[in-house]
Amino acid sequence: EQGGVRPVVVLQNDQGNLCSPTVIAAAVTSKVGKKTWQPTHLTITNPNLPKDSVVLLEQIRTLDKKRLIEKVGSLSLVQVKEIDLKLSTSFGLDLNYEDVLNSLSRPKRGRKK
Repeated sequence: EQGGVRPVVVLQNDQGNLCSPTVIAAAVTSKVGKKTWQPTHLTITNPNLPKDSVVLLEQIRTLDKKRLIEKVGSLSLVQVKEIDLKLSTSFGLDLNYEDVLNSLSRPKRGRKK
């Protein structure tokens, strides 16, 4: 678990950011050389951060918005999609939404009585 004051990546959707007093966020570390091979880590470069950093997508927290100090930057669409993929790995989710939606809309086959 990461401690101290540090940057985070807000993972919550825009609607949640507007309505909720909390945000869902992932910890960020500047220790890039440490475990960058992990499937839940994303290396990012941001001109507003003093060093290249790693988003730790296995370290997700709900934070009170009062704890947020300032916005440091934003991620590209490609980085957001990479985060989606790494979150799916962290949570064991299936990102093939079409297959998931198709399986939900198929009629259930039950036993005849």
